[in-house]
Amino acid sequence: MAKKSVASIQTGTKRLTKAIKMVKSQKSGAYVFDEKIMAPDEVNDYFNKK
Repeated sequence: MAKKSVASIQTGTKRLTKAIKMVKSQKSGAYVFDEKIMAPDEVNDYFNKK
């Protein structure tokens, strides 16, 4: 499974990270990209969750 934290975004006082994870689709079996913007301390939990 591919996973990557691509960008650190700062908006005012908040610091955010865009995380992209490649997951296999239940319907077609093809791989799709799941992108989320979150706080940097939540990134590892996001990648470890299946």
